[in-house]
Amino acid sequence: MTTCRYNSPEPAQAPLVVKLGGSLYARVPGIVSVLRTAERPLVIVPGGGPFANAVREVRADNDTAHWMAIAAMEQYGWYVASHGITATDLLRIPDRPTVLLPYRCLREHDPFPHSWDVTSDTIAAWVAGTLGLDLLLLKSVDGISAGGILLETVSTPLETNVVDPAFLPFVLEKTIATSIINGTDPERIRKFLAGHRVPGTRTGTTF
Repeated sequence: MTTCRYNSPEPAQAPLVVKLGGSLYARVPGIVSVLRTAERPLVIVPGGGPFANAVREVRADNDTAHWMAIAAMEQYGWYVASHGITATDLLRIPDRPTVLLPYRCLREHDPFPHSWDVTSDTIAAWVAGTLGLDLLLLKSVDGISAGGILLETVSTPLETNVVDPAFLPFVLEKTIATSIINGTDPERIRKFLAGHRVPGTRTGTTF
């Protein structure tokens, strides 16, 4: 692990999976205004936001809660799409920024145990791995920190509340190139999507 300076730039035209975190719910209009004008194909995976929080309050059994949480992602996805961006339930690389409504493909594939250890973070990583794309996580923090220091690279699993417990083991095992940046700053998102360096955390050892 190394302390953070800047993320290396991504190829500015390459397709990318973007996970739009539920904690950014109130900032969706500004974020979507950036995503929809990106000059690269984006598969936007929604978090759960307040819809998933409602599922947590129900205290249903694991199987029920799992599918309710996936449905919560779908509701958040429709909310994101309502700000002027296309939505689809087909798991494929689009030709423009598009919101993935995940319920259908997850019912078909069901790739994970039904547990709160797996949330929309790891689901977004599975989407990226399935499509053979890199992954960008938009969070309400700058990235993963240890001892109060922002980490530039994470190459081994570690305990953090920035992503779900299954996420780091999954992306490291599957070698999914992942960047985590602060989505509260639309200009930071814009720069990243254009291939510029921005502060954040990346997974792996070969960047």
